[in-house]
Amino acid sequence: MDIIAGLVFTISLLAFTALAMQCIYLLIFALAGHFKSNAAFPPASALGSFVIYIPAYKEDAVILDTAIAALSLDYPQSKRRVVVIADKLMPATLAALRSMPLQVVEVAFEQSTKAKALNYAIKQTEGVFDYALILDADNICSPDFLLRMNEAMQQGCQVVQGQRVAKNTNTKFAFLDAVSEGVNNHIFRQGHRALGLSCAIIGSGFAMQYQLFVSVMDEIKAVGGFDKEMELRLLRTGVQVAYATRALVYDEKAARQANFENQRRRWLSAQIHYMQRYIADGFIQLTKGNIDFFDKVVQTMLLPRALMLGVTSMLFILSLLPGYGLPAVYWLVLCAATFFAVFISIPSQYFNRQLLSAALGFPLAFFSMFKLLFKLKGANKTFIHTAHGDVSSAQ
Repeated sequence: MDIIAGLVFTISLLAFTALAMQCIYLLIFALAGHFKSNAAFPPASALGSFVIYIPAYKEDAVILDTAIAALSLDYPQSKRRVVVIADKLMPATLAALRSMPLQVVEVAFEQSTKAKALNYAIKQTEGVFDYALILDADNICSPDFLLRMNEAMQQGCQVVQGQRVAKNTNTKFAFLDAVSEGVNNHIFRQGHRALGLSCAIIGSGFAMQYQLFVSVMDEIKAVGGFDKEMELRLLRTGVQVAYATRALVYDEKAARQANFENQRRRWLSAQIHYMQRYIADGFIQLTKGNIDFFDKVVQTMLLPRALMLGVTSMLFILSLLPGYGLPAVYWLVLCAATFFAVFISIPSQYFNRQLLSAALGFPLAFFSMFKLLFKLKGANKTFIHTAHGDVSSAQ
């Protein structure tokens, strides 16, 4: 019995330590996002030129609206070019795009990936530009988006992430997705920049010096999570990512459970892939003083917030049962601290009745995430597409 008691206590202590470290990490950056604000970039005296890449894989439902919005940005037409990368779009969609003042680059791959599409488009790009901007096919930028990004670029930033916010919150899953995006913005972008660390790239709504973009994309062959590989390669060479909070880009949130799970499966698979690939190098780079790179590798080891909240809650409940693990008070404090870190990171606009309704649906989101842990095999070797344009009220 003593052996069993000791084993249970050791496992409990190890689990608590691992989760507590993650909780402390989240709490530090959640607090930092509040107590040290990011100063806005000053108005720019010059306007750089942008090429706007919009990869569109089977995105007939949304790409026309996105293209029109990109063409309508408040920025001199001579200083921007929109390039739509058309992958398996319908003939009618292609015809409509070709009638617009933009460049259409058609691609056809045996296995489509965002990295392949971007690398092909780079070779087809007409003209010379200062900066490259990446948008998803469902992204709608605020009219002043390029002006705000240009302000950051003119300050010498090599890479700038705009603030991606929800386009829709019409279902419980879409609202939870929107809240999650807001929490990530607060912790991994605003909180990190407040402490002098690099902001996390999201995958769209970010701009980069054009020649740097061309060189780093040439090295990326990722099937999933190209943005994570890009970020790790940049940080390893000492390139930081800035955060332009006033540059808003609206992103469609997953309205249905199936789309939510599809998207999260892709993200989880990429996260685990890059953790395995870079974990050793992360500690090596830490000894060389590259804290940004190490911090990014640490992020690949963190549980997603939904899993963290659900796991700490379940372990607290289990600790109330008679046994040989840590006292329940340890798990109570850990659970409360985790919820507090997430709570103070939620953007103020989401504190409404819909938040309470979404919170009641959180267990479903947790179990959706949890079961994905058993469906990750081979996910990072296959392109997983999340369909857009479905913003109906269906639950």
